[in-house]
Amino acid sequence: MSLDHRFVADVVARALAEDVGAGDATTRATVPDGARAVATITQKAPGVVFGLEVAEAAFRAADPALALERLGPEGVWQEPGTPVLRVTGSAAGILTAERTALNFLQRLSGVATLTARYVRAIEGTGARVLDTRKTTPTLRPLEKAAVVAGGGTSHRFGLFDMVLIKENHVAAAGGVGPAVRAAQAAFPDLPLEVEAQTAEEVREALEARAPRILLDNMTPEQMRAIVAEVAGRAELEASGNIDLDTIRAAAETGVDFVSVGALTHSAPALDLSLILERLP
Repeated sequence: MSLDHRFVADVVARALAEDVGAGDATTRATVPDGARAVATITQKAPGVVFGLEVAEAAFRAADPALALERLGPEGVWQEPGTPVLRVTGSAAGILTAERTALNFLQRLSGVATLTARYVRAIEGTGARVLDTRKTTPTLRPLEKAAVVAGGGTSHRFGLFDMVLIKENHVAAAGGVGPAVRAAQAAFPDLPLEVEAQTAEEVREALEARAPRILLDNMTPEQMRAIVAEVAGRAELEASGNIDLDTIRAAAETGVDFVSVGALTHSAPALDLSLILERLP
């Protein structure tokens, strides 16, 4: 999943402006003019690194003359001690961009790493791990790309590219069937999915010819029975109260997808460090 370079440049510029403000006082006070250095970012915990393009953009924004060298791949599980990125040039430029670069890289690598853990947990079931819209405001393109880097599948991007009828839409429309039919009439060319909380609502969705049904907060036993009843007439997605302890049981019911909000709303940052050495 490629990143929009203009979006990356914009979000990095805003992040640096937030951090640097009127100037990096500590660096100005302690770093001699013209001092040069080399810094290495190293992975300190097991996981999947993602976000090097964003980190590189932060360093370039601070000092376009900095030399950047990637030392390892993205989207691959790696162990602690793995060097990730080397930056050479102005010590002031490196130090000014350090926190912004690491904030992006740690956050996005954390999302990729948690996604990889979920993907590993259901390996062999045939189900795919989906993300959700539970993302950090303004960072959705980056976080969804991180999910893909970790082996997950990106769900709809926003409210505009898919019809996803949730329980509150169903309540407002007067039922699953009426909601599905209204959506099909209004947006016939958009992908459509409807949430169902009971077997009866699943039947309503099938009768209305919904192509995908989200099974909300159902037990594995309930989902297994619905998979048998649906018999391939619609794609099925499990959602609600899914974590690393429960995802395999959900995937083994035969659903096509399992969506996990935690991929983006609760991913812990991957521990990375930057160590700088002054050059002669």
